[in-house]
Order: sequence, then structure tokens, then C-alpha cells
Amino acid sequence: MAVLRVRGFALPEGEPVDLYADGDRWTSDPVPGAELVAEGWILPGLVDAHTHPGANAPGDPLDLDILKGDLRAHLDSGVTLIRSPGLADDPPDWFGQSDDSPRAFHAGPWIAQHGQFMPGWGRRPDPADMPAVAAEQAARTGWAKVVIDWKPGDEVMPVDVLREAVRRVHAVGGRLAVHSQHAAGGAVAVEAGVDSIEHGMGLDPALLPLMAERGIALTPTLSAITEHLAQILADPERARTNWHVPGASVHRRLAAAAVEAGVTVLAGTDSRPHGGVAREIRALVAAGISPHEALAAASWTARSYLGLQGLVDGAPADAVVFAADPRADLSQLDQPQAVIVRGKRAHRRPDPH
Repeated sequence: MAVLRVRGFALPEGEPVDLYADGDRWTSDPVPGAELVAEGWILPGLVDAHTHPGANAPGDPLDLDILKGDLRAHLDSGVTLIRSPGLADDPPDWFGQSDDSPRAFHAGPWIAQHGQFMPGWGRRPDPADMPAVAAEQAARTGWAKVVIDWKPGDEVMPVDVLREAVRRVHAVGGRLAVHSQHAAGGAVAVEAGVDSIEHGMGLDPALLPLMAERGIALTPTLSAITEHLAQILADPERARTNWHVPGASVHRRLAAAAVEAGVTVLAGTDSRPHGGVAREIRALVAAGISPHEALAAASWTARSYLGLQGLVDGAPADAVVFAADPRADLSQLDQPQAVIVRGKRAHRRPDPH
């Protein structure tokens, strides 16, 4: 197999690099005969930290053909790493391992309370059993995902139950993500010391410094929430009564405040079609976050949070290369020059347009 080579300016520092894919690891030691596949501005791969591939609609079973297509769409967009905090079922062994897939972390099926979450999806253990279920999942895949609040008026998961889940998950070396879209749920999540809050709509901004101190990440799924808000506001009657409006209306400010407070913010799309991480990056920038920080949330910061190094010797051989600096021109995100994952070039499908 030919050794691949990339050359250019590596983000985040923008320093010149010349890297060779020695199997699945980068090296700066020259390899004779290496194939120069791209020159330009190099990122250590894009990351979608909140995506649920494999099912067309909420409640649908996991479909392997849909899963393959979704993963390929991520890869075509320059995403070389995904985190799936919840799937319709346990994925096959090739998930995140095949040549047509980004690397992948996942939390298996969601864990929810009785009477909450999407019918047909997830597990609903009794509260006393939930910490053990979460720990068993994290021991298998590194992550567990718990839905701690759902609709207005639904019971928020008790903090003692969630705190015990965190303790048990950490004891097996795993991490715990939680779905929260109400202020009460966000408060419980921070108090319990979870590892990441997904969505976080309605989160009290006063909790952001404590999140930063405790290393609790926020994945605001900003593009999905703001696009849904726009649909609601298009119908004045619906806008007057829909519970999403107050939290969604200030969600941009929350995301920007989180970055300002030093919270690790992760880019996640939570939407179909897959491969739309560029929309999330643009949504973060529209919220007032600098292009550098928005790209960090979708690349080097997210990779570091998930335990992968960037463009250094010995790091996983992943990269996406752009002709120009995407921080200065976000349109570059729509046209990667090359995508490399596991030391191999991902051949992009032709643009249907």
C-alpha cells in the first residue's frame, strides 16, 4: 500500500508540516516514494460529536444499509471521527472500523426513564438499576448516554441516581453523556458531575464556570435547535405556546457564553442528512464564536476530548485538507481537497449537482 503524504499548514497553530502516513500513524520522517495527495491547510480531521446514524426516523430500527450510507456521508464531508451518544441498537463490529467509515465512539442504545424518550428506542430500567445498566454499557463501549429530562412536567432524573451512575461509569473507565433540554435537568447534570451535556437548552449560564472547572463538556447541537426554532416561529400561534421557544431563543448566547467561560464545546449535528458538520460550525460562528474556536469544536478540541491526538508524530493518521484557511473562508468546508482516515485516502462520491 502506498504511503500517503500531506504538506501545508497544520491547524490549530498554522505551522508548516510535512507528514507521512506510516500505516495508521503520522510521522514527519520522510518516506521515499510516498504519494503527495494534497497540499494546503490541514486539520486533524473534522468531528461530529453528536450524531445518530443508521435510522431514517425516530423509533425506527437500526438499518445497516442506512448506517453505511450515513457513515459514508460523514466521511465525504471531511469528518474522520464521530461520537454517537445513542443508537437505535448495538452497531455491528465494523462500525467505525471500515474503509467507508470515520472512526467512531458510541454509547449503545439510549438509557431513559419510564414513559420518556422516543417510543421504540432505548432502554428504560428501573431507577435503582439505571447506574448498573449505564456502567455495563460504558464498560463495553467507553460511553453511556442517559436521558435525564424530556417533556415539560416530566420528572427529572434524581440527582442521587445520576451521581451514582457517574460514579459507576467512571469506576469502569467510561464516560457519561446526558440529554438535557430543561433548566432543572441541566442543574442536576452539573451537580452530579457528568462528562458531557447534550443540547443543554435552558441551562443556567451561571453554571458554566462550574462546568469548566469540572471538565463537563457541552454539545449544543446549535444548528438543529436554531433551525427548529425558525420553523416554530414561522407559525405565530405555535410560537406562542411551544415550550422550545424560550430556551431555543437564547441558545446561541448560551453557546457563546460557554466558550467564553472556558467550557469544552463540541460540535454535533443531531440531524439528517448526515455529513452536515459545516452547518454546525457556521451556526457556532453566527452565535458570535470565533471561526478558530468553532473549528476547534469540530476538530482538534473535540479529538483531544475524545482521546485522539492531532497532527503530530505518532498520532492517528487522519486529516482533512483545504485549499485555503477555512477560518478565513468558511466556504472551504464544503470542498475538502482530500480526506484521509487510518492512513488511507477516502475517495469522495461525485457531487450530484
